[in-house]
Amino acid sequence: MSTTVSTGPDGSPTMTELVSGIMSDVQNLAIQHLDLFRREINDDVRKSTDAVSSLAIGLAVAQVGGFLLSLMLVHLMMQVAPQLPTWACYGIMGLTVSAIGACGILVGVKKLRSIDGHQTAKVKKDDAKWLTNSK
Repeated sequence: MSTTVSTGPDGSPTMTELVSGIMSDVQNLAIQHLDLFRREINDDVRKSTDAVSSLAIGLAVAQVGGFLLSLMLVHLMMQVAPQLPTWACYGIMGLTVSAIGACGILVGVKKLRSIDGHQTAKVKKDDAKWLTNSK
């Protein structure tokens, strides 16, 4: 995208016109880069929104399925061990599912604690120092 430059009396453009044309081209290029960046961000946001929607729907359906599966296992337990009262079958199933959930929570907390947020800050400081010293 070049700018039309008028010529001087001898047929060549003046220095001011050349610099003005270069600055205009740089400005147009910067605007195009920002526009492309904005479009990429919007595209990423749209794709992320679609993915989160699908995950939310899948999670909701899986929760309903897990609830129904738990009820089925309670009734199976009542059939296999008829001497157990109904409340005991629900209690055993509730404790089992709660224990599995607690294990998942503990693993998640352990992973969160292992994240070193200071590492990212240190890398940013190192990058800034490198950029300022390289000039």
